[in-house]
Amino acid sequence: MNAADALQAGAFVLVVALLVKPVGAYLEGVFERRHTFFDPLLLPVERLIHRLVGIDPKREMDWKRYSLAFGVFGIVNVVVLYFALRCAGVVLRGSFRNVMTTPMTPDLAANTAVSFATTTTWQAYAGETHDELFQPALLAGQNFLAGAAGLAVGIAFIRGYAREKTARLGNFWSDLIRAVLWVLLPVSLLGSVFLIAQGVPMNFLPYTIAHTIEGGTQTIAQGPVAALEFIKNLGTNGGGFFNVNGCASIRESDAVN
Repeated sequence: MNAADALQAGAFVLVVALLVKPVGAYLEGVFERRHTFFDPLLLPVERLIHRLVGIDPKREMDWKRYSLAFGVFGIVNVVVLYFALRCAGVVLRGSFRNVMTTPMTPDLAANTAVSFATTTTWQAYAGETHDELFQPALLAGQNFLAGAAGLAVGIAFIRGYAREKTARLGNFWSDLIRAVLWVLLPVSLLGSVFLIAQGVPMNFLPYTIAHTIEGGTQTIAQGPVAALEFIKNLGTNGGGFFNVNGCASIRESDAVN
């Protein structure tokens, strides 16, 4: 490790240490239903979702019911995402054949659905070669839902320690909604706006055909990259819009060694 790497690692540890108390206090307020500054905006949305879905946040679950709800939610996500990807593959194959060159076969759809619904987020194809129009609704949506489910389980685990002699771990569905509305969505919106300000693409334009100085052509992918990338990195997820995804570059010295 050289000096630059050590400085970067030290800065990362320092930032994490500084954020522990304020972020922890905010998360405690969110999941213990204490007042937060987002409440005036988000409480009406939460109440509407509760009424539509039939959730009673005061009805807490033991570990068996909480685990069952988590498992059912994951299975439903896998099934819905699988069929959505298969349908998207048919639409794209007929309408964007020139750039959407990856066929969404049954095995690829199953791999992608299971992967994204379980936060593994392994994408065995380049996003730019298949689902440019569907990634915001399907894959980015799963980044939110699967990440929120994982956060909810983590909160339930903490409650099990904090409450000691109780079987009540909270309500999975209420925790899931709060994780999306109060945590992932606000941070992702702010982060995506920052990425757009830095020049990250956020559009639904046709792919750009650029002419190179050698006389050839190059297809430059366009799409809703900013909306996808921030929630991807916030949840330490894989996949991505571009072929290189989120891989880090390998220094020549590392390759030689």
